This record gives sequence, C-alpha cells and structure tokens, in this order.
Amino acid sequence: MADTATVDVAIVGGGLVGASVALGLAGSRLRVALIEPVPLDARPPQWDERCIAINHASVRVLQGLGVWPQLVPQAAPILSTHVSERGRFGVARFSAAESGLDALGYNLSVRQLGEVLWQRAAQAPVQVVAPMRLTGARPGDDHVGLTLADGRRMTARLLVAADGAQSPVRGWMGVGAQTHDYRQSAIVTAVRCSRPHRGCAYERFTPEGPIALLPKPWAQEDRLCSLIWTTPSPLVADRMQTDDARFLSQAQEVFGGRLGRFEQLGRRQAHPLQRVVGSSLTAARTVFVGNAAQALHPVAAQGFNLGLRDAATLTELLATADDPGDAALLRAYGQRREADRRRMAGFTDGVVRLFSNRVPGLSGLRHLGLLALDLVPGLHETVLWQNLGYAGHSPQAAREP
Repeated sequence: MADTATVDVAIVGGGLVGASVALGLAGSRLRVALIEPVPLDARPPQWDERCIAINHASVRVLQGLGVWPQLVPQAAPILSTHVSERGRFGVARFSAAESGLDALGYNLSVRQLGEVLWQRAAQAPVQVVAPMRLTGARPGDDHVGLTLADGRRMTARLLVAADGAQSPVRGWMGVGAQTHDYRQSAIVTAVRCSRPHRGCAYERFTPEGPIALLPKPWAQEDRLCSLIWTTPSPLVADRMQTDDARFLSQAQEVFGGRLGRFEQLGRRQAHPLQRVVGSSLTAARTVFVGNAAQALHPVAAQGFNLGLRDAATLTELLATADDPGDAALLRAYGQRREADRRRMAGFTDGVVRLFSNRVPGLSGLRHLGLLALDLVPGLHETVLWQNLGYAGHSPQAAREP
C-alpha cells in the first residue's frame, strides 16, 4: 500500500458486524478496506466456547451474505422459549410452531461465525488491513482522512465505525453517547445438564438480574447449554473464583430443575454490562453500526441482531450509491435505523429495570405481565415478532423466501 491509499469505504473494526458490512459490499463497485486491530482468534473448537444467539431476521441476513450454508450444520436451533420469574408461577412461552417457522433462531459459536465471515471477506475484493489500529480520523468535504498506527495514511469517501461500545471514531467525530452502568456483569459459561433441552431457550428473571440457558451447538448433544448469568458487581469476584461445584449449586438454585441437574461447568468469563447509545447514527461522511451505535444489555439477546440489521440496511443503501458518503444517503440510513434501535434499546432497558425493581406491589404487576404475554393474543404476537427481528413488519415477511 502506498503512503496514502484511497478507498470508497473504510470499515474500522472487523468484528462480526464490521465483517458483515465488508462482505455485504464485496459484490458492489465500491473499493472497500477493512481495518482490524486484533489478529483472528484461531482457537480450536471447544464444547464450552462462547456462543451468540441469532434470531430469524438475522438468519435471513446471513443467507443474503451467502454464509448460512456453512454455519447451519453447527448451529443449535431454538425451537421455543420459556420466560419466567423466580418465585412466581407465571410463564411466557413462544414457539417456532406457532410462528410457522422452522426455528425462532439459532445459537452459534462466535468463533465459527467470525471465521466464516473473515474467510469469505478475505476471498472477496476487500482490502484487509490487519492487525492494524486506526489512530486518527479527520473529515473533509469529500473524504475522511485516516491515520494508521504504523504511520500510513488512507482516505475514504465513507468511514464505517464498527469499533465497539467505546468507539474512538465516535470521539474523533464529536459524537456523544448516553451511558448507563447497570453495576452488573454477565458471567458467560456452559453447562451440561442431566435432561435434554429439546431446543428450548430459557430466561428466568430474578431481583439480581436474569439467568438464561440456551441450546448449545456441539456434536448434536442436546444436554449442553450456554449459561448467561447476570450478576451484581459486588458478587462477581466470588462467583468467578469459587469452585465449580459451588458455582453449579448456586446457579441451579436460581434456575431451578427444568433441565435436571447441572452436571459439568465450562470456562467462565465475566463481561461488565453498560448501556451505551450514541447521540447520532451518523457524522460527517461517517456511519456507526453495531455496538459503536448502541451497546445493549444482553437480556433477550438482541444486541448483535440489532447490529446485523444495521449492516444489512447500510449495505442495501450503498449497493447503488455513486458517492457512499453523500449526506442524503447518511440521512436515509439514520432515518431507517433510528426507530428500530430506539425500540430495542428501550425494550431491553425497560425489561432490566422492571424485573430488578423491588418496589412493593410491582412484583404482582410483573406476574400479571408474564401471564398476559402468554395469554393475550395481540400482545403475545407483537412480542414474538419483535424478538424475531420483524417489529413493524407483517409476519408474512418472515415466511417469504
């Protein structure tokens, strides 16, 4: 690469959303560069590796990118969901059968998804610059000037910031963000249960935060689950350091016996939880996608799915663009994405606050709410299609080929 390289679109951040944007633009006329600071993690697959849940709308996006056939053989289908509150008998249930779909979504290995996206992007006409950090960005009238960590420079007509919740690009462009610290961490691991999950994903709310178990992809064994346990900050160190038997006992007490006994524990990771919502989805010749646009609480597993819809909308708008950084195009992107992100950011934050609130009498209202979700047809269907990624669309959109 020369001292100053010129591209049409520079994507900063080669995570799952950034790589999806790169792959989505691979068939366009645009010259695309993907800048990623971290080498691809090439760890071999493990039964307890980290997974990510994708909904039906995300499956459609991955099909459009041409990567779903490589992913689906190792994906665990989510055939139903079971939502409950500890100490209450009210339950909300959703199923693929009632929606007319093969599955509500799938649980996928993060490693496998990242590898497939990167491999396909590397085979496409995309200039991959990795491992390399971006150290500065300055917008001009018709381009953004970029500075790389090794001193090289690049100009791009559009900068796509996919650089995470603490996005440096957001700071360079003068875009603020609303941040809320939940004072919680998500402890992520895997468990082997004595009973099969039968494709059901469970989410159980407690005053400390939700605990979730999702079907885990591994050699077609249906007793393995991803475990995500939201834990208040003062308790995180103890739960991370305690021995496996005690951790399993504590998690079992909170979750209950729906999947029998928790018999084996995987490696534990703790991720502090914040809600970070950028004040704007765009800046001068810049768009924000994924966690750089909004980082949400993992309740209901909506964060990555929302980011993937960012990627799909952006690549659709850019497919026929003469100038990818044109102000009118950026306004169109912001207008098309704002309602979706406002809806999901409000939904996830509202659910967390509702179920962690100990105001007297509120627990009874929560109980009635869960019963309503299960029994009131209109409300039940609205939440179902929202979680599938089709809020504001006809259910028929999910079933169209």
